Parts: sequence; structure tokens; C-alpha cells
Amino acid sequence: MSACVPTRAADPNRTERTHPPHSPPPGGPRRFRIAGADVSASIAVFLIALPLSLGIALATGAPLQAGLVAAAVGGLVAGRLGGSPLQVSGPAAGLTVVTADLIQRYGWRTTCAITVLAGLTQLGLGCLRVARGALAVSPAIVHGMLAGIGVTIAVAQLHIVLGGTPQSSVPDNLRALPAELADMRPAAVSVSALTLALLLLWPRLPGRAGRLLRKVPAALVAVAGASAAAALAGVRLPKVDLPSWSNHALAGLPEGPVLGLVAAVLTTTLVCSVQSLLGAVAVDKLVAGRPGLSARVRRSDLDRELLGQGAANIVSGSLGGLPIAGVAVRTSANVHAGAVSRNSTMLHGVLVVIAALLMVPILELIPLASLAALVMAVGIQMVSLHHIRTVTRHREVWVYAVTTLGVVFLGVLEGVALGIAMAVGVALHRVTRTRITHEETEGVHHVHVRGQLTFLAVPRLSRALHLVPHGADTVVELDGSFMDHAAYETLQDWQKTHTAQGGTVEISGRHAGTRISEPQAFTDCRCRPWTPWLNHQCDRPKSTAPSRNDRGGTDRTEPEATGTGDASGHELARGIGAFQRDTAPLVRSEPARLAREGQRPSQLFLTCADSRLATSMITSSGPGDLFVVRNMGNLVPRPGEESVDDSVAAAIEYAVDVLRVRSITACGHSGCGAMQALLNSEPGGARTPLKRWLRHGLPSLERMADDSRPWGGLAGRAPEDAVEQLSLTNVVQQLEHLRAHDSVARALDEGSLELHGMYFHVGEAEAYLLTETDDGVVFDRVREADLTA
Repeated sequence: MSACVPTRAADPNRTERTHPPHSPPPGGPRRFRIAGADVSASIAVFLIALPLSLGIALATGAPLQAGLVAAAVGGLVAGRLGGSPLQVSGPAAGLTVVTADLIQRYGWRTTCAITVLAGLTQLGLGCLRVARGALAVSPAIVHGMLAGIGVTIAVAQLHIVLGGTPQSSVPDNLRALPAELADMRPAAVSVSALTLALLLLWPRLPGRAGRLLRKVPAALVAVAGASAAAALAGVRLPKVDLPSWSNHALAGLPEGPVLGLVAAVLTTTLVCSVQSLLGAVAVDKLVAGRPGLSARVRRSDLDRELLGQGAANIVSGSLGGLPIAGVAVRTSANVHAGAVSRNSTMLHGVLVVIAALLMVPILELIPLASLAALVMAVGIQMVSLHHIRTVTRHREVWVYAVTTLGVVFLGVLEGVALGIAMAVGVALHRVTRTRITHEETEGVHHVHVRGQLTFLAVPRLSRALHLVPHGADTVVELDGSFMDHAAYETLQDWQKTHTAQGGTVEISGRHAGTRISEPQAFTDCRCRPWTPWLNHQCDRPKSTAPSRNDRGGTDRTEPEATGTGDASGHELARGIGAFQRDTAPLVRSEPARLAREGQRPSQLFLTCADSRLATSMITSSGPGDLFVVRNMGNLVPRPGEESVDDSVAAAIEYAVDVLRVRSITACGHSGCGAMQALLNSEPGGARTPLKRWLRHGLPSLERMADDSRPWGGLAGRAPEDAVEQLSLTNVVQQLEHLRAHDSVARALDEGSLELHGMYFHVGEAEAYLLTETDDGVVFDRVREADLTA
């Protein structure tokens, strides 16, 4: 969602560079170019994908060429059509168990047909735009599923490492393991051990030479080193056997029981989709961690990613390839190798095609034991200690364990179903596990509620509340994060009755020790938390006495009742008093920390002085996050122009050079009075301060009138009127003015600063971000899929 735009320097001979999103693109036709970073990243990914694709095909029992087909299709089709530009797709270890089971049950040609049907199902789900719903699955279930698949892979490949043949299931493999250990083949074990040793030690090579050597992928070094050692030692082992492409088996009509085929399609769809969507979310986090990259790479579109994965599975299954999903190892390598676009993913697919056609004699030198050791290591890595610690900390270790064991001993679909059932059970247990106690201390009755307060706990709550005598002082402590409507009404009804009988009630949180609610004189007040700063009245009966609002503060007295309109004179003091009483005790530690550390904002937010724009509200930011500059019309005077003051330029210089902000946002808004005044301005007349300031907006007027220059439309609809059109154009123009400032130009050249364009529609409470498209620039609505990470 961010954009870094190259500087337009004053020097007319300066070469323009590529313009990323959120800023106006240069004129002229576009040329297709592949960045050098994409080329080098594609080579790194190819070197990892080649041995892994062969190893995964070996682990599934599929033709080895099927792994190469899936890798090529994943790079070319999913890379081109997917919604995550830097995610690399192909045969994934997470699909190994599913595919191996399908091949054993239905044969290879029917498995290819199941892959095609799974791809069609993914296309349907993508069209229904349900991709975001897949992320509702508990992470404990997903990690447990991957861990179970990893255990299954490792146990099966251990037999090949020992020189034997794996069985069809984990229990069978475990029962056959003692005999396999007694009859292991030293040659296969030696090659496998060498592969594992190189795989483990290569990333840990020390020194400067080690840093250079580590650029070569460990998987490639491990397989190549073991193959070379086996060839030099003259060891005779089963090796890769790639038959002629003319004999490659393609998809056939599915054969088997209908219910079994439906279950197979659903299982393949589930594993492919969940793994790919979670991988896309992980890519966004990786991109956010690379300075400057987020300016050039858009956030993942999960629905489009699902469509791209579906298309890739259709093509892969039709051509006799393995099922396809996003692969974390290759994706991580792609991002860390410096990829900047989807071209790296697609180019890696081209390299796989070239290797499959021209490198067959070299690939047939690889021992199967080496590939098995590589895949076994991948399976072991899928059982992540970090994930186990995380689910333990969140008290979901039982969900993780049940899913893992279910996948290992029953199958992927059955294991996931058990995990979901366990997760539901844990959630219900948490909801229903509510302890309610009553005790009296020094004449004050305390009702403690520990846990979530739902309708299931209402009978126990009522019994505890009725133990409180009439007229007694009472404290109700709520130690939970949720209260449903039934419990809320029960508590409020009792509170009103008890107060009417002369008692007092304080409802608080045990940890916070602060008042949550209290009896209100007027229950129909509709004031919001920011009411004291608005010039309107609550919807309640007229009264001369002030009342408590729903924040514990005091509302204004109705002017009609008092005849004096007392609110305006004391509004500021009342607001400060409410802050000191209700808010300051809760947040005092945070301002104290900011005072010690000094301000370290991440953004300079330049917007209009309009009173309806609450920058902290629309950006969900807090103290210390934003360095805010506000003026009439969110204008940035161009450097060198005659100006009444340098306040804006000084703020920009201070934010960039001293505070080292990482981004600058120019934010316009609907109904802007400055833009209206600019449209209505006429030449001549008195040079008032307002007119002198608004002259900095004249370039925006000129831009809007010039059809040859992009001014920025609003996605989904045309601007409502000329004011909105000028407001949108003004944001684009102010980005150009920002680039003309020396401090901004230097930071853009260094890649340490990004520029953002933003438009806020006040009436809709909707934010739009400036984005580059093939047709120019447009303000896109911020979708839920863009909110990350």
C-alpha cells in the first residue's frame, strides 16, 4: 500500500527512473524490462526448486518428470496470474502425503484428474471471493497439519535413506523400521549422511569466504556434492530415471467411487488453498521487512491468488504434473535474493523448462538416496519448535497435538476435521468456564466474575447478585474480555434496581481497577467518546442539570433549558478535566516513555486543517506515531517560491533529516473549503492572507485543466463535483512539490523514504490510496485484504 516515487529534480537533463505505485507515472510508452535483481533471484530459486521438485515427486511415488512439470507451471502460470507477486508456487512438501495416498488408491492418471478438479474448485472459490475466509482456520490447526505431514514425510523417506522401500502409512513404516535398520545398505546411508551434513553445515560456513559461498543454495550443494561423491567412489545406487517425454503420462478420466473422489478433490483443494493463502500473507510480512521493496510490490490479493493457484493446478494436472501450492522455502529465497516483481517467479519457471529439456543426462546422475535425505530434512523442518512454543503460549497445544496425530495416523482431511472439532471444543470450554463468587469485606459486597460472561452464566450471576442485601455498597469485578447481551441486560437491570433501593454499585475490571460503567441519569444519551468536542447536543430530555455521559464524563447542559448555552464557555476545561480524571491514569506510562525516549515518528502526515479530519482516528495511530503538519488545503509550497513563511518546508526538512521518517503522506479530503475557495477565486482583488496562501494551489488547478497530465480519478466512480476532482488532483500535485524539496529528493535517492497519496471521504468515512495503473493513476479504496500484517 505504500509507494516510493523517484525525485523530479530541477535539472532538465536528469534521467527519470521507474515510478512505483501511489504516484504519477511518467509519460510515454512503457517498455517491458526485466530487472537485474529479478534475474539473479530467479536463478537462486531455480537452483533450490530443481532438486526439491525431483525429491517431492520421488516421495509421492509419481513420475519424476511430474515434479518438473509442476515447478514449471507453478512459476509460469501461478506466477503470472496469482495475486502475490513474489510467491513462488510448485510441488510442495505439504502436498506429499495427500498425493502419495491418491496415487496409491487411484493411480497416476486419476490423480492428475483430481488435481484438475481441485483447480476448478479453487477457481470457483476465487470467484466467490472467499479466500479471506480460509485465514479464519486456527493457526494451531494449520501448523498441526503441516507438522503431521512433515512427520509422515520424514518417516517414509527414512526407509529410502536406509536403502529400502517405504510402506503406505506411518504405522506400517514404524513397524518395518527395525527390520530396515537391521538390513540397511551402507552405500545409501553414506550418501544420505553426506547430503544431510552438507545441508546442515553449508549455511554455517564462517568468515568472508563463507558469506560468498552461502549464496549458493544449500539444497543444490547437498545434492550435487553427494552425487559427485557417489560418482567418484563408484558407488552403485538407484538414481534418477527420467523417461522420454514422449512416454509422459497425462491426465485421464477419474475412475473410482464418487464419494472417494469428492473427498480427494476437497482434501487437495483444502491443503493447496490454505498453504498458498498463508504463504501469500507471509510474503507481505517479508516484503514489509525490506526497506523500499514495499513501495514497488503491492500487497497480496488473496482472491486473485486463489484464482491463479486454481489455473496452475488445472494446467499442471492436464500436463501430468503434481498438485501446486505456494512454497515457503522458494518464496523466502526469492524475497531474500532481491526479487522486485513477478518476473523472477516466471523466469524461474522458464529455467525449469530448459533444465527439463536439456539437463536430463546431468539429472540422471543424482542418487535417489540423496533426494530422499533432502526431502526428509524438509519434513523434519515442518515440525517447528517456534510454532509449538507459540500454540503453547496461547493455550492451544491440544488443538495442535490432535491435528498432528490425526494427520499422521488417519490422514490429512481426517486430521484437520479432528483439529477443527478440538478447536471448537476448546473455544466452548473457554466460554462456559466462568466462576462467579460473592464475599463481603468491611461492609462492602464483592461479586467476582472470572471468565467470559455469556447467557450460559446468567443463572449463576443472578444467584450471586441476589445474595447482596438491599441498600448495600457493592463492587462487581469483571475479569473477562467478553459479555453478551443477555448478561449485560441482567447486570444493568439489577444495577438500576439496587441503586433505586439506596445501594451503590461500582462495576470494574479486576486488573485495570477502573470504572467500567456507572448508573446514568439519562440512559437514552447517544453521545460518542469524542462528543465534548462537537457542537451538537445529546438526544435526551431537556434539563438544567448536567448529566453523566457514557464515558463517565459530564455532558453539556441544554442551551434551550438554561438560556445561557453554558457549554461553549467551559468546553475546553471540561474536556481537560475528563482527560485528567478518566484517561490520564490509564495512559500515563506511555507519555512517560515517550518523554524519556524522545519522539520517533515513522511518518510525516501532511493534511488539511479541516476540523473533521481526526488523523489518529483514520490511521489508527497513537502518540508518537505521526509527525503531523496541517494547513489550509494540505499544500506544499514549491521551494524557491516567494512565501509568507517557511513553516511547511521547515517541517519537511526536520521530519526527513532529523526525525528520519520513513514515509510522507499527503492526504486530501472531501468537501475541502480550501479547494472550494481556490475554484471560486478570481484574479485581482485584495491580497488577503488566505489568497496569498492559496496561490500555492494554482498548479493543481492548472493540472486539472491539462488533459495530458494525470490527475487521479476515484476508483469505482467519477468525482462527485469539481471540488472533489480538484481535491484528488491536488494530492497528486503536492507529491510533485514534495519531490522538489532537497531533503526529500536525497532520501528518495537513498531508498529510505516513501511517498503516499491519500484521500479521505468524510461523509463515507472511507480512505483511498493513490495507486498506479496501466491507464494512469487512481485512488483505490483500502480493502480488507490490504490491511495486514
